[in-house]
Amino acid sequence: MSVTAAQGFTAAGIAAGIKESGSPDLALVVNQGPRLAAAGVFTANRVKAAPVLWSQQVLKGGQVSAVVLNSGGANACTGPEGFQDTHATAEKAAEALGHNAGEIAVASTGLIGVRLPMDKLLPGIDKAAAELSAHGGEKAAIAIKTTDTVHKTAVAQGEGWTVGGMAKGAGMLAPGLATMLVVLTTDADVDSAGLDAALRDATRTTFDRVDSDGCMSTNDTVLLLASGASGITPDAAAFAEAVRTVCDDLARQLIGDAEGASKDIRIEVVGAATEDDAVEVGRSIARNNLLKCAIHGEDPNWGRVLSAIGTTSAAFDPDKLNVAINGVWVCRAGSVGEDRDLVDMRYREVRITADLAEGTETAVIWANDLTADYVHENSAYSS
Repeated sequence: MSVTAAQGFTAAGIAAGIKESGSPDLALVVNQGPRLAAAGVFTANRVKAAPVLWSQQVLKGGQVSAVVLNSGGANACTGPEGFQDTHATAEKAAEALGHNAGEIAVASTGLIGVRLPMDKLLPGIDKAAAELSAHGGEKAAIAIKTTDTVHKTAVAQGEGWTVGGMAKGAGMLAPGLATMLVVLTTDADVDSAGLDAALRDATRTTFDRVDSDGCMSTNDTVLLLASGASGITPDAAAFAEAVRTVCDDLARQLIGDAEGASKDIRIEVVGAATEDDAVEVGRSIARNNLLKCAIHGEDPNWGRVLSAIGTTSAAFDPDKLNVAINGVWVCRAGSVGEDRDLVDMRYREVRITADLAEGTETAVIWANDLTADYVHENSAYSS
């Protein structure tokens, strides 16, 4: 139920020794064709890791025959030498697979500012190539974990075709994308332009609307590969919906595994004048640390929601704002609404609805609470 759910793909996940723990840390996903179409979206951070820069160049050709992914090191902010390491990774994979290095994408995740141990990574590629299997998707998903507590996979079925995927990510989650690596695969016969349209539409309303801690990664990579092995070219809308379904599933898994989180917060902004307004307001609420602390303490502090809305450029009248927490309208017309004691916050999911009373546009942003465990994990991350 992962990147090998679709026909025409093999994968492997192995321990190459990149992580000192000895845990799996190198994954390989191979498209066996007959089509090698691909599309990708990457971090909006101006500081980009070497594998992002490499893979962006690869995607310009519209074809990807394989993806090499490693955890245990981001290969970001490592200078020209780091880029050469990425190039060497692609060249080694090309040698092991009999492919063209210019069609091999590379993705890395882990600590920024540290060179990868190439003496371990390169031999690991040979080992991974030897273990490629049509059943290797789960092992690949496990190998790309960093602070993730669980591996993340998803699948959607079309009429005779499939979209599958795997993701990693548990912290530094914020638009554009999240600190995540995602590989999606399909056996539908779709060209690179069709893949690009479906992927960008899907990420816009899924991965780009996950906001755990307001921090944007240097390594975000989402790839969509098509083998065409089913021989079926689906309706564009049906295909786009399947891609969106898989992306949405994986995005929810990302927020559900956010570092230290005890609450998943669904923020729905309604009544906005524009979708951009709705997204801006949702992100402001998601990034309000006082509110995130209140949610952790199961305190329905709606004043902090209004305070977050007030920092945005969205169209609204403060005297018309409405806020509900878990279905209780605790704020009406910018003032006190229903009794806040009616709000039940015992459960993992907390739902906040912010009504701007300005129009008909909506947006949903997913966030999580701020906990002592999050602070502890990120204070000790480099060690």
